[in-house]
Amino acid sequence: MNQKIKVAQFGLGPIGRSCLNLLAQRPAFEIVGGIDIDPALAGKSVAEICNLPEIDAGIVYPSFDAMWEEVQPDVVLHTAGSRAAISFAQCRPILEKGLTVVSSCEELLYPAYRAPEETKEYDELCRSTGARILGTGVNPGFVLDVLPVCLTGVCRTVTGVYGERVVNASYRRQPLQKKIGSGLQPDEFRALWNEGRAGHAGFKESLLLVAHALGWKMENLTETLEPMIADHDITTEHFQVATGLTCGLHQIVKAETAEGYAIHFDLKMYLDAPDPHDAVRLESDPPVEAYLKGGVFGDSATVAAVINAVPRVLAARPGVLLMTDIPLAAGASHTSPLLAA
Repeated sequence: MNQKIKVAQFGLGPIGRSCLNLLAQRPAFEIVGGIDIDPALAGKSVAEICNLPEIDAGIVYPSFDAMWEEVQPDVVLHTAGSRAAISFAQCRPILEKGLTVVSSCEELLYPAYRAPEETKEYDELCRSTGARILGTGVNPGFVLDVLPVCLTGVCRTVTGVYGERVVNASYRRQPLQKKIGSGLQPDEFRALWNEGRAGHAGFKESLLLVAHALGWKMENLTETLEPMIADHDITTEHFQVATGLTCGLHQIVKAETAEGYAIHFDLKMYLDAPDPHDAVRLESDPPVEAYLKGGVFGDSATVAAVINAVPRVLAARPGVLLMTDIPLAAGASHTSPLLAA
């Protein structure tokens, strides 16, 4: 790839700023600016805000339209939400210009589930303008969806897909520790879950992406959540949690086909969790099991997943894309070009 890919960053929270730091280390990319609705950031230097090396990374704009008047990126990295319908709307001006969007929005992994009409509308928009939009990340985006799908590729038959992820959230970013209910009364966290204001987003989407890849029609799709209760006082950089309060979550999603084929994913994400790991087990011929000791660290790996997907998405057909629509993304060193194919 001889010409650098011009990238703008939409959303300058912890993940967005980490994206900019990794982009600055990749010679295939040129940062042209940031987008954020925080009025305190408007007009400021992206390099200064993100403590980047001595490079010109443009400034922060209050909107994509304001940016477009001055600089024209090829790709926009979107790290500004979890809901598909809202993220589609945020990205509409970008897609109308025919650009590529790679988003960390969890529901965009399989947007047709929660936003079927918007998915159809935006797929038509992208096809008419030549734009592309993809949702990716680590979970969802890899551990309990793309990885299991890859493992089925060496199987003669598959009748069950089971996954488990245990995350020690003590070292994760503040928004995630808050999202898992740190410091709340257990019943308070349950109430937030019932209102759709807490818990891990995109879990059903992971299951449905696997089902889509396998061609399975799922029935009885259910998702449950229970708080994890601290059995000792816990102190992190962001929270102090007393014994008996919520320190995380135990979330399960499962479904089966009429033939009895099953997908079952189990997530425990809590402060001071022992033995963090990721595991996938297939009921298949041949049987396949994978165990990732320590698990994939979500914050840094999400950033890598978003950026490593960019060349693949640029080379893909226009439309609303799924991770199963593009070739497998591959990592790159800080000094090597990032190839598109």
